[in-house]
Amino acid sequence: MKCNDIRELMPDLALGLAAASPEAGEHLRSCGECAQKLDEMRKTMALLDEWQAAEPSPYFDTRLQARLRELKQEEQEKAASGFMLWIRKPVLAIAATILLAVGVTLFHGDFRQQQVANNDQQIMVQPGTAVGDLQTLDKNHDLYSDFDVLDDLTVQQDVNANP
Repeated sequence: MKCNDIRELMPDLALGLAAASPEAGEHLRSCGECAQKLDEMRKTMALLDEWQAAEPSPYFDTRLQARLRELKQEEQEKAASGFMLWIRKPVLAIAATILLAVGVTLFHGDFRQQQVANNDQQIMVQPGTAVGDLQTLDKNHDLYSDFDVLDDLTVQQDVNANP
């Protein structure tokens, strides 16, 4: 047997879970290094068998539960004092809504006033009335003045009407 094979068997041999085969026993007698490692492993296992785990304090569970409650409360306080706190308070939410509505109304009102100012503050008149037709003709004066055809038709109608 080789040293690598013995090293794989050492934990079982040290615990006494497996008996050494004749080949393993022969190798351990002939190889001082492997025999020394096996002896060190047995001593380590014996020390571990004697080791006693320390008992926790009788108030350990009580203190642990109290600390967990404190941490949970701190976490809730951090979440409550976050950026979006104002949403949770109805007064602030209502105030923000009212301010938004007033702002939109004022903006919309300014837009309409600008339209009236752009129209030279003319009074809106329904199309089809005499005043509405005159305003339309006045706005489109340049367009209608370029129609030579209309002028020619008007002259011909006047000649035909007055023979």
